Amino acid sequence: MFIDTSGWLCFLDNRDERHGRAAELFRSARRVLTHSLVIAELVPLCESRRFSRNTALSFVESLLSDPSIEIVWVDEELTKRGIELLMSRSDKEWSLCDGVSFLVMSEHKVTEVLSTDRHFEQAGFVKLLES
Repeated sequence: MFIDTSGWLCFLDNRDERHGRAAELFRSARRVLTHSLVIAELVPLCESRRFSRNTALSFVESLLSDPSIEIVWVDEELTKRGIELLMSRSDKEWSLCDGVSFLVMSEHKVTEVLSTDRHFEQAGFVKLLES
């Protein structure tokens, strides 16, 4: 299972109505995959939801040190390929993070995503959380 920024937030935020489902899916996942742009988006998203910066950073630190979470570190080549994907699908309002996610999921043969983002469905993936 791939975990997107919104999926991590639902998992972290026990005030979110989707928290229970996100936690259940996370715990039952055989494989957890994410990438560094997702992690980069997570801190400001947490702060916008009124989490302290220290809480957000501590959570990110726990993700980085968890050996069961596979993190793809986005480099120049993957960034360029993400931009190429966005350019080829200019009819969509996908972010660079979305495009890189789609590439990472395809390359790792992952079809399910813990996310509330409808863009994953547009790209042909199975979104596991309600928007």
